[in-house]
Amino acid sequence: MTAESTPALVQSADTDGGPAQPGPPAARGPRARNTRAYLRYMAGKIAGAVVSLFAVLVTSFFLFRLIPSDPVKQMTGGRRVSAEQLASLRRQFGLDLPLWQQFTDYVGDALTGDFGMSYQFHSPVIGKIAEAVPATLLLTGTAYVLYTALGIWLGTRTAWRNGSRSDRFNTAFALTLYSVPSFWLGLLLIIVFSVGLGPIPGLFPTGGLESGGETGFAYIIDVAHHLVLPVITLVAVGYAQTLLVMRSSLLDEMGSDYLTTARAKGLRDDLVRRRHAVPNAMLPTFTLMFVNLGHVVAGQILVETVFSWPGLGGLFYQALSVPDLPLVQGLFFVFATAVILANTLADLLYPLLDPRVGR
Repeated sequence: MTAESTPALVQSADTDGGPAQPGPPAARGPRARNTRAYLRYMAGKIAGAVVSLFAVLVTSFFLFRLIPSDPVKQMTGGRRVSAEQLASLRRQFGLDLPLWQQFTDYVGDALTGDFGMSYQFHSPVIGKIAEAVPATLLLTGTAYVLYTALGIWLGTRTAWRNGSRSDRFNTAFALTLYSVPSFWLGLLLIIVFSVGLGPIPGLFPTGGLESGGETGFAYIIDVAHHLVLPVITLVAVGYAQTLLVMRSSLLDEMGSDYLTTARAKGLRDDLVRRRHAVPNAMLPTFTLMFVNLGHVVAGQILVETVFSWPGLGGLFYQALSVPDLPLVQGLFFVFATAVILANTLADLLYPLLDPRVGR
């Protein structure tokens, strides 16, 4: 047995031919190196998300205390209240404590999922948030699916036909919608299609989730009827953003050598687009999809307010008008947490789309 024939073993240095000793371990393969690199990448992203969540927790406490308003006086509704009663209310809600003690109590409770009691609803904040989540998910979730699919489809078609009449029209229309404030567009839709304008009758309700009194299939139709205008508002702005990002990233790929090679091999143009160009152009759109996914939970505050939608956005507006500090802080933390988790999930999935990421 020689060292050349047994690379994992080395002969003893003794001249009496002692037993072979184990040599250095074999070099690790590329798969093991890639796994270690991905684990380090994943640990860094998760650590960054944890730091961001703590920063949000601190920000949510101090930011809303800068509002020049006394929540206790707001709760009294302008009625004449003695100084003793005001002091009692402040003591009841812990507003008489030093700011540092309020902060430590808030952080300790928030880490256990307890955001305190709402000033205006006199119920746990987490309960009020849980009540509003389904309405927000129904509205923004429906809009998210529609504008993501529409934006990717139209963005791919316009980029592939760059310079055509349809490309110029779709791009100009998307830029116009993207620059329009969502609340203004919502108000315009209410004026035209709810109130009625000229020969156009009022076809849809002005707001709310339901008319009330409906059950079964009639209830589903009623909710869908109320969904139309707010969903159109969200889709109009969301699809425009997705279209512009998808179009831009696909245009960057269209001059690549691998597409020329694919065409030289005789692949049809639609196969070149679907199998090669679009998958490689999806990374920026993939990022946008996950950012928007976080906003599905966060809701759209202005749109929900305009359409009196009983979701998290409308609840945030109500809480901010008092200000209901525990409710505002809890909602702000939920909104930011949803966006941070969505971005972190996107970062963790990037290496599956592009192996160069994370190395």
